[in-house]
Amino acid sequence: MKLFILTLFCVCRFVTADEDERLPNKCEVCKFLTVELQDALEKTGRSKEVLEVGEVLDTGKRRRKIKYNTSETRFTEAVDNICERILQYNVHAERPGSLRYAKGTSQTMTTLKDLVNKGVKVELGLPYELWDAPSIEVSDMKKQCETMLEQYEEVVEDWYFHHQDQRLENFLCENHVLETSEQECLKEVWKGDMGKKEVAKEAAGGRGNTHDAGEL
Repeated sequence: MKLFILTLFCVCRFVTADEDERLPNKCEVCKFLTVELQDALEKTGRSKEVLEVGEVLDTGKRRRKIKYNTSETRFTEAVDNICERILQYNVHAERPGSLRYAKGTSQTMTTLKDLVNKGVKVELGLPYELWDAPSIEVSDMKKQCETMLEQYEEVVEDWYFHHQDQRLENFLCENHVLETSEQECLKEVWKGDMGKKEVAKEAAGGRGNTHDAGEL
């Protein structure tokens, strides 16, 4: 099969003049911080484990017992390195707004890898083995996540111990972190992929053998 060069400027990998406009905003950072923390807590929320705390008395019994699912231990374990989980996200350039951040390989990258497997030479300006490395956007979100968590640690603790009847996203993002005008991304909900075939069609059609990533 005759090889041809497909030149793409991958929007999730490159620094361009207007890159600042594409870095995660405060709404997106708060949204995914709460998604990950809520998920981490839900994984241990049904535990029936009971912790014994306090000094051992003469009787050999602990001073008091507390349920693990309402304990400080559970909270600390969930919060510890929570922002590292942001690095599991990829930029899905074909999606709008905050929906471009999601786990799993994007349709665009899947299409490009399929082309490579078919013998097409694809140039993104970086080695193939780095295609799955965290992008500039995702790395920036992780840093912002750490800063936000440190700044609002007491608010998150207050929610955990006193307000778990409310969604963390509402309590933290809407009530403490974001102004009303900054909350637009919280309303964005993914309703399904546009389909791999459509992305492949956009990648292959239109202007011969050379394509700009904006088409993807």
